[in-house]
Amino acid sequence: MSEAAPPGPPEPPAPEEAPTPEPAAAPAPAAQSSGGSGALGQRRGPWFVALIGIVTLGIYWIYWYYKTGEEVKRYSGEGLGGILWLVIALVIGIVMWFVTPSEVGNLYGREGQEKPVSGKTGFWMLLPLVGYFVWTIKVQGALNRFWESKGAAA
Repeated sequence: MSEAAPPGPPEPPAPEEAPTPEPAAAPAPAAQSSGGSGALGQRRGPWFVALIGIVTLGIYWIYWYYKTGEEVKRYSGEGLGGILWLVIALVIGIVMWFVTPSEVGNLYGREGQEKPVSGKTGFWMLLPLVGYFVWTIKVQGALNRFWESKGAAA
């Protein structure tokens, strides 16, 4: 019969390695004047937006609300975003007359600039037809100027 080898002396404990120092946390980025760092939005001709919105009987506005809401949210990281813009526009569209210029104005506000449009801009839509054009030109024009100021192609 074979006998099991007697247990030898216990192995010495492995030398404890000196703990490696945690890398220093990267310093917090300096406060930026820009609240946004996302991709820039697309410039759209204000007259084109107004006219194509009429020609398509409002179908273009479904696309516009979604895309514009997504661009604002992607750039700033704040706001409702395209899905909510679209849902609100489809369910209670009149609310978007006020929300849209408010969010566009907030893009400027976060940069410390004067807001060219605000929720009050929505009251233009109460004027039949003329108000529609004024609102669209003011809101899309403000968006275009904002994107251009951030380097979007003119």
